[in-house]
Amino acid sequence: MSNKDTQFTQHTVPDGYWRDAKGCLIPVDMIKDIDRARDTVVGDIVTRSDELQAALKVFKDYAFDEVDAFRALSSEQYGVDMGGKKGNIQLHTFDGEHRVQVAIQERIAFDERLQAAKALIDECIKDWSVGARPEILAIIEDAFKVDVAGNIRTGDVLKLRRLNITDEKWLRAMTAISESTQVISSCRYVRIYKRDNSGKYVQISLDIAGV
Repeated sequence: MSNKDTQFTQHTVPDGYWRDAKGCLIPVDMIKDIDRARDTVVGDIVTRSDELQAALKVFKDYAFDEVDAFRALSSEQYGVDMGGKKGNIQLHTFDGEHRVQVAIQERIAFDERLQAAKALIDECIKDWSVGARPEILAIIEDAFKVDVAGNIRTGDVLKLRRLNITDEKWLRAMTAISESTQVISSCRYVRIYKRDNSGKYVQISLDIAGV
């Protein structure tokens, strides 16, 4: 543990003073020992977390580079260039006990054409209000509810296209949904797995909450 008389802070503070949460300078001899000890404990943990975060970044870059290099090597064996995004690949050890998966996760959003789709769907619901299966109406209504952040739940809206409905307005609405869908960002990730005693692949957690 570092010296509890030295404040953990990113700010420049005059000798003999500590800076509090309001930005005020407090003479060190007026600060209780327990408060200085708490500052030291938190500071030491934060320092180590910064080091671990940097190490994870280095590891992630290493894993991507190694998989990309192997992907290129494998392509050369057949004289082809796979091209496209460097993702969506699984590699296994020879004994099948371990697996490395690299994939691209895309974030999808809808443009203004989603409103046209919703208007068409509303017309369908109005037309079907008599004699329609209540569970279908519930699925449709639920799809357009927003999440806690006030955003449309993309997955639920896209699932509507799986419903076997041949109504002309409905099909136009599904076309509008498809055409309004846009990929606004993508994130490449790597996951590592090993088999447990039952033979099931279990992810090796690199998340502090899962360790």
